[in-house]
Amino acid sequence: MIRDFGRFYDRHSEMVYRIALQLTGDPMEAEDVCHDVFIEVMNKWDQFDPERGSVEAWLAVRAKSRSIDRIRRRRRVALESLDAAAARSAEAGLSVETAVVQRWERHALQEAMLRIPEAQRRAIVGAYFDDRTHTELARDMGRPLGTVKSLIRSGLRSMRKMMTSGQTEAAASAGGDPQ
Repeated sequence: MIRDFGRFYDRHSEMVYRIALQLTGDPMEAEDVCHDVFIEVMNKWDQFDPERGSVEAWLAVRAKSRSIDRIRRRRRVALESLDAAAARSAEAGLSVETAVVQRWERHALQEAMLRIPEAQRRAIVGAYFDDRTHTELARDMGRPLGTVKSLIRSGLRSMRKMMTSGQTEAAASAGGDPQ
């Protein structure tokens, strides 16, 4: 049984990994998805129905579903980190005006975070919301230290551009001076 599963894995793991990598854009996430898919297959082999399609199609659907689940989970974690920061501000007893401005800025920040590439988002969340060092991030992301620093720098630059253009658009639509 184990040898059979090993052959099954050897035959199909590359396809599952490729699908996961294409969807997540992250080699480490793709490896995790591949692992999750084959654990699921091992536990739920009886759910395969050859009348509904091939094994490859069944695996491809599972790989796509697990990849999408991981992408959604990462977005939720990033947004939850921002919400936690907002809760700390509310506890500090800020004025209504300040709270409204911070809420608007937080929303703009969330939108900008969702629009930057995943690797940049991961590095920024790790550095600024999880209080992790660049060295820790480099190790966990499987990237050189210089690359992690570049990801943070370029992500912040992109977010700044998005937020600046968003503030200009908001001020213009409200009839205010964008400067």
